[in-house]
Amino acid sequence: MMEPIKVNVQSEIGRLRGVILHTPGDEVENMTPRIAQRALYSDILNLSIAQREYAQLSGVLNKWTTTYQIADLLSVVLDDPGDRGLLLSRICSIENVPEYFDMLMSTPTKKLVKLLIEGLPAKIETLTAFLADEYYALSPLYNFYFTRDASASVGTDVLICKMANKVRVRESLIMEAIFSNPRLFECSIIDANEFSKERAGEGGIAGSTVKNGVSVEGGDIIVIDDNILLVGNGLRTTSKGIDMLIQRFCKDKSDGQKNIIVQQLPDDVESFIHMDMVFTMLDRDACLIYEPLILGENQYRTVLITIENGKVKKIRDEQNVLSTLRKLGKDLRPVYCGGSEDEWNADREQWHSGANSFAIAPGKILSYARNVHTLNALDAAGFNVVTADDVIADKVDLEKEKRCVITIEGSELPRGGGGARCMTMPVVRDKV
Repeated sequence: MMEPIKVNVQSEIGRLRGVILHTPGDEVENMTPRIAQRALYSDILNLSIAQREYAQLSGVLNKWTTTYQIADLLSVVLDDPGDRGLLLSRICSIENVPEYFDMLMSTPTKKLVKLLIEGLPAKIETLTAFLADEYYALSPLYNFYFTRDASASVGTDVLICKMANKVRVRESLIMEAIFSNPRLFECSIIDANEFSKERAGEGGIAGSTVKNGVSVEGGDIIVIDDNILLVGNGLRTTSKGIDMLIQRFCKDKSDGQKNIIVQQLPDDVESFIHMDMVFTMLDRDACLIYEPLILGENQYRTVLITIENGKVKKIRDEQNVLSTLRKLGKDLRPVYCGGSEDEWNADREQWHSGANSFAIAPGKILSYARNVHTLNALDAAGFNVVTADDVIADKVDLEKEKRCVITIEGSELPRGGGGARCMTMPVVRDKV
């Protein structure tokens, strides 16, 4: 039995010491074109190719840090009868399948993990079940390989996210059960689902059309340092969700200042689902951005919220994310997704997660190989382009690389709508 992991993530770039992964499995294969859109996909994936690509991501991370698979962590939870009963009662209640509770309780742990992730076929024993025309009583968790979304590490806290789409609710329930288990983790829990019963209302900054009440997802939360959060406000994270984060920050009565930068995102374009699709950190002084949204003239607002001594002191509009960070002492040099020469390239590569990089240490990032214009821009900025296969085969020593981008193939994985940051949930980083 491993020692409980002490969660501590004070930045996006500190050397990675622990990360949660989920290798895509049969839950991805259990999707049909008929349900793809409901599962938040625009297409179905070829699982064997997706797994081969994912093996490059996990292979690099296994050589660099300690990795934890969700299935293994969930097994620890389900091995305890009390923890099993609590999690299953919540799942069966929220997903309205109480008739399956006893059967699930008696299912061996290994099989139960598979059912909760890959889907539980429905028993067609009633007219209601027959007319429902649903193959699954518990739908497969098609999106779970994007482990970033259902929870987020912020300092020594873990935010359990309130997912914007009901097809992903079970992900947050599983992550709450994992992080609240003292045999696995030491951390404080912020459960956004506790706020989910608040009245519905406008979900975005003034002018937004999002009306989902409280929702917040990890892809929208970027930890710049222990005093600055960058948060996206769009399809998946509403203003009420951000207000919940602010309320949590205000519980900290310690002296000093905290800042939350809120960037409004388009709510009608699929590729802008999270903040990390348009901005990720590369190094202490560098970031990767989708320039038309982050720096370009557009209708999407940047808002700075200043908290002092546990109280909101000021909320004001700012010019853009980078100028706001500069005011807060973070002068970042941007590298443009798709390069700086052609907006056509920027649009194409942003669509395929070109701005969605993941830092394993300052100046060392993971990214997709398919986004060649972005890689050229990174190369020009001093990032040596190396392949995941060469790292795994010990042809490249990452310790000796000053700045590098490690490329993983990306013909299938991006079709799910995310990149390297989306597929990783850090739990421990060194302080920068």
